[in-house]
Amino acid sequence: MAETLKMQLKVIEGCRLPVKRDLEGQIEWHLAEILSIREFDGNNQYYVHYVDFNKRLDEWVAESRLDFAKMQLPKKEPKSAHRRNTDSRPASPEREVVLNGVSSKDWQVKQKTPNKVPRKRKLPEAGPEEESQESSDGAPRQTGSMTIHVPEDKVSRIKNIKCIEIGKYRLKPWYFSPYPIELTKYEVVYLCEFCLKYAKSATCLQRHLTKCQLKYPPGNEIYRKADISFFEIDGRKNKSYAQNLCLLAKCFLDHKTLYYDTDPFLFYVMTEHDSKGFHLVGYFSKEKESTEDYNVACILTLPPHQRKGFGKLLIEFSYALSKLEGKAGTPEKPLSDLGLLSYRSYWTHTILNIIINLKPDNGQEKPQITINEICEKTCVKKEDVISTLQHLNLINYHKGQYIIVLTDEVVEGHKRSMAKRKMRIELRCLHWTPKDWSKRGKW
Repeated sequence: MAETLKMQLKVIEGCRLPVKRDLEGQIEWHLAEILSIREFDGNNQYYVHYVDFNKRLDEWVAESRLDFAKMQLPKKEPKSAHRRNTDSRPASPEREVVLNGVSSKDWQVKQKTPNKVPRKRKLPEAGPEEESQESSDGAPRQTGSMTIHVPEDKVSRIKNIKCIEIGKYRLKPWYFSPYPIELTKYEVVYLCEFCLKYAKSATCLQRHLTKCQLKYPPGNEIYRKADISFFEIDGRKNKSYAQNLCLLAKCFLDHKTLYYDTDPFLFYVMTEHDSKGFHLVGYFSKEKESTEDYNVACILTLPPHQRKGFGKLLIEFSYALSKLEGKAGTPEKPLSDLGLLSYRSYWTHTILNIIINLKPDNGQEKPQITINEICEKTCVKKEDVISTLQHLNLINYHKGQYIIVLTDEVVEGHKRSMAKRKMRIELRCLHWTPKDWSKRGKW
């Protein structure tokens, strides 16, 4: 029956139909879109994206898991809309990219003008898809160093690396990453855990390890407490390491736009060290010069180290740097779903910690604090403070002014959460002096 239906309705890319998933022994059917079709061992396989689910769940499935009886063919685009789209794009496969308000078309014009060649950030062959440009609430990204408007790219919608081995861990990538295409045919891609150089086989990796002298990231160690260290890496001075780090990060960050020109960025790499060396746990990057006061461009904790408190530690470290810089900071938007959860949790803990420990001044019946004072104490941007208080439903309007109302439930929940946080950043362990990059002739 299924074969007859499939013959009557030709299965093409863009079709939607229910796909069977086995979730811990419970069978469920989810609507999915077919992104690609291939033949494997004489049978068709379909790469599907589950509608309204994160792309990291995309996978290749066999025909037996598809319900062809409920297949929906892709809707045809109106001719007028198609003509308008083709008129607005160049005929060649070039993409219009907007970075910091400058269009790629402007780059092409400026490149033809003598003595006026601007710095251009080179993009990978396959850029992120349209879905990656949206924030967690669905709003398209408008500002930031990662701003990009690219038509949907078929290649970048499909995971190309099956498995990565780094140190003692084997990781399954969540998203596409533009590693060299020759690596995509191998079952496992091997990475040196210290310099992040990639190899096609364990033999090639062993050969590399006999030559690699690194036992820690190639930068300045600016923080150490117990077995946790942070290294500051200049994207211009250590370009190869920074590029390899971006390739690895793209496997787990859907919205990240990979830059081969890493010069404008600093990378702060968190490691755990033992007798064998300093092992990568996570990192965040930030622009050397940010007009929007962004203190984080991309942030990632590797999957084996997630749900252990390292994400909050990375976030806390980024705000520790902001404190030394003497200004409030905020991460670039959009945040990934996991990133938003980590940031909201950090903001909640930090803001509640300030409010709960407030004491009334002389003559005051109740303690008072303004939003600006919270920003000064935490270095969290004003809009992030307000959105967090609103998310917690703590702001109320009473007798002509806004007041914060704390319930016993909120206070007790905060105390339990803080008791679970074993790792904290101590400023006395941070040895770092902020640089004014605007006064430097060259990054």
